[in-house]
Amino acid sequence: MDTRLLTLGHSPDPDDAFMFYGLARDLIPTPGLRFEHILQDIQTLNERAVRGELDISAISIHAYAHVSLDYALLPSGASMGDGYGPMLVARRAMAKDEVARARIAVPGRMTSAFLALQLWLGRRAEEIDHVVVPFDEIFRAVRDGVADVGLIIHEGQLTFRNEGLELCADLGVWWGSENDGLPLPLGGNVIHKRHAPELRTRVARILHDSIQFSLDHRSEAVAHSMQWARDMGMDLADRFVGMYVNHWTLDYGEKGRESIRRFLSRGQRLGVLPVAPPLEFVAV
Repeated sequence: MDTRLLTLGHSPDPDDAFMFYGLARDLIPTPGLRFEHILQDIQTLNERAVRGELDISAISIHAYAHVSLDYALLPSGASMGDGYGPMLVARRAMAKDEVARARIAVPGRMTSAFLALQLWLGRRAEEIDHVVVPFDEIFRAVRDGVADVGLIIHEGQLTFRNEGLELCADLGVWWGSENDGLPLPLGGNVIHKRHAPELRTRVARILHDSIQFSLDHRSEAVAHSMQWARDMGMDLADRFVGMYVNHWTLDYGEKGRESIRRFLSRGQRLGVLPVAPPLEFVAV
């Protein structure tokens, strides 16, 4: 049987490494398919998706609104903030009106964290004093005075106090309080529509199986993910993985899908997004 190679982009972070453990170590069957893992930060992956470069990619839900004509969402692989999410931190705690006047370091204009910030403030990007900083340099930007406030994602949500910073707001908590307790939709996996529906379905099943394998072999998968665990021990890495690889990751479910609809619709109403596209999920 001929083997087809597909590019698979994801972040160099413990949660994504955990999710793709089975694939990366060839521990699950992938008949007729091979995957080239491309590890890049989420903003870079968003930009590559806009250009249609990768076959399969992790993507911000914010960015999905800009690529929905070319990519379909895979039903597995969601990162949902269920009562937590991107955080605004500073050298001292600030009230919302202070944050609104501050310069904010953000991890990318197409990230879901930045869309959530705009919705929280009720302001579009051009109305927010912000500077784009790689996500792993935001702490330094705040400490060095490049920005007054940092919008943090990934493991920074668990380690910001080690950096001498204080919490101003948790956007996941805010989102749930305004949306009937729904989780904040942050990221997902997509596959390019240039591939036939049959192939999309095969990939969807393989990715589901990889996530399930990791959940079933948690300690081994967490150990694998530790090579990307910046400043985290095993216990903290396991906690972080549990935040973003869970039942939402196996399948969005109707609540997860409804939360995406609300998130993108609110972005459109604010004028941040050109359209709130209908959600197109790969059938399995």
